[in-house]
This record gives sequence, C-alpha cells and structure tokens, in this order.
Amino acid sequence: MASAGENGVTTHSRKRTHLSAKLSSPESSNKEDALLSADSHLQLPSQSIYKPAPFSHEPEALKIRSQVDYTVRISLEDSKAGTVPRAVRIYADGIYDMFHMGHARQLMQAKNAFPKAYLIVGICSDELTFRMKGRTVMNDAERYEAVRHCRYVDEVVTDAPWTLDMDFLDKHKIDFVAHDELPYATTSEDDVYQFVKDRGMFLATERTEGVSTTDVITRIIKDYDLYIRRNLARGYSHKELNVSYMKAKRLRLKDNYERLENKLKDKGKNLMDKWKGQLDRGNSLLHRWEHKSKEFIGNFVDMFGKDGKFSQWIQENTMRIGRAMSPSPSPLPESPPSPSTSDPGASPPTKRSRYAPPLILVEEQDSDTDEEDY
Repeated sequence: MASAGENGVTTHSRKRTHLSAKLSSPESSNKEDALLSADSHLQLPSQSIYKPAPFSHEPEALKIRSQVDYTVRISLEDSKAGTVPRAVRIYADGIYDMFHMGHARQLMQAKNAFPKAYLIVGICSDELTFRMKGRTVMNDAERYEAVRHCRYVDEVVTDAPWTLDMDFLDKHKIDFVAHDELPYATTSEDDVYQFVKDRGMFLATERTEGVSTTDVITRIIKDYDLYIRRNLARGYSHKELNVSYMKAKRLRLKDNYERLENKLKDKGKNLMDKWKGQLDRGNSLLHRWEHKSKEFIGNFVDMFGKDGKFSQWIQENTMRIGRAMSPSPSPLPESPPSPSTSDPGASPPTKRSRYAPPLILVEEQDSDTDEEDY
C-alpha cells in the first residue's frame, strides 16, 4: 500500500501485512481497513520500493512482533471469518532446498488461509539438515535468500529448529503452524507436528504432487552426463566437477561427436529439403505437362480421329476425285419390247440372217456390160 516517507516521496510497501501487524489498536484497525479497501484500485507511483521479507532478528521484524498482543488467543473459525483484532501469525518450516513451484504453492496456501495473515517461514541450517536428513544442493544462506524473496513471505526465521515446542511458538507469537497432513516422523517421534495438532494450532496445506526437491535432483542424476558435458563446455575443469580426467576426455569426445553428427544431420536435412523442393517443382511441371498433353491428344483426335475433321475432309475429297476420274455411263437407247412369251398367239420372232457383204466379180461386171450393150 502507498505511504509517505520522511522526504515526502510516496512509496509502495511490498506487503500489506507488515503494516497491518503494526496497526493493532481499534483506531489503527479502522485505518487499516480503509487502506486495504483502497488498495484494490491503487495505482503504482512512479517511484516504488520493493524489498525482501526481513529476517526475524532484524529491527523491522522485531518491531512488528513487539506490537502483537499475543495474550489474545485466536481461533481457527474467527481467523477464517476475518473477525480478528490483528493479523493471524502463521508459521511454516522446512528445508526449502532448490526453491521450486511446490514450495511456492505451499506458502501461497498458508498466506491465503485467512483474510489477514502474517506468514513466517522457518528454514533449518546446513548443520542441522546434514545431521537429520542429509546433504543439500544449496547452502543455508542461499536457501534463506531464495525464500525471503517469495512474495507470500512476510518474515524468515534462520536456523529454525527441527521440532517445535511452546517456547519457540511463544517467542515468535505464532498462532498456527502450516504443513501438509501426512505424518512427518523422526527417529524419536512418529509425527513432529503432533504437538501443535493436539493444541488445535495446526493448519493443513496440500502438497503439489510430482514436484519436490527429490524429483528435481532425480532429473539431474538421470541426465548427469549431459550436465557434466555442458559445464565442461562452459570452462569448468574436471576437478571442479569432481570427475576423473579420463571421464572428462570421454565426455568431451562424445560431445564433439554429437556436434559433428548434428551438423551432418542438419546438412542432410537441408539437402533433403532442397531435393523435396525440386521434386515438388518437378511434380508441378509434370502435372502441367500431363494437362497439356491431354489437351493436345484431345485436339489431335478431334482433327485426325476416325470421325475427325481431317478424316471427313479426306473422304469428301476422295469421293470428288473418284467421280472426276470415273464419270457415270450415258444411258442406252430404248429397244423395242420383246414379245412376251406369255402371249400364246404371238408368233416367234423371225430369225435374223447373218449379214454378208456382196461379192463383186469381174466377170459379172463384164457380162453386165455386155448385156447392156445388147
């Protein structure tokens, strides 16, 4: 929410609960409600200050804690209804190694459990964690910093205890402890949270299945060689990565081989893409040629086919040439009708004699001449 600093510059607090914890009097509570209602349409100023949550030993956290009236016990029902005179102080603890989505979701559930909540997160030190659970990827300083930059966190307790007792709850004025409902057993206890469950101070949250620090580490181990090769390529030595000289050489050789293989694959892919492009262009040309050939064949058949125009023209001209070379014969003269054989009265036709040319004899001419003389 917006507030005016000593120099008159308006600043924007990172968290509303820091201010709400300070405003514990009835008069201050009314001011807080007015600020909270105005925060919904608040516009960020041109100059804003954002900072991580304070550690529990820092002055800001100590001042907020000193203003909390812990003699007023807050019930779970009143906290959910929002009918409480001050912010509800919720405590969540853990290792928070390799801070991930599952951690953030658990803290978000704790923060949103009540309308007015002040979330305190306790983080165990390296010494305690190594003794009770095992090694971590991040050291305690890195884990502290990772958690205090989460938007849902209002305060961070460093070097948090493994199990809780009433002295710790009273010191930090804790109203509820947030954790998932599954029993968290140790060598001496079946459930380290049974103490707060019996007192009605337990706030159950839900785990995010499939996401945990163990799952993340398992992924890293699964791809161990890949990460080693990547860090060798970045300039880390085999000693820094805790691998032998021969293993580092073997991994570098494998990395170079895969790079060469990828280059060859890329070149082969480029060649295949070019060949595919040429093949597509060839297919396009082939389809166009096929279309043109069908059109050409159709035109050819229409012109030179059996019933085509050219065949009809040939037939017509052949008939014209035939008529010109073999004209039709002249009609014969009509002959007299022959007597019908069916007529009984008709006489048979006269038999025509053969024609013989007349013979002219010299003697007959002479005799004729003589007779004429006489």
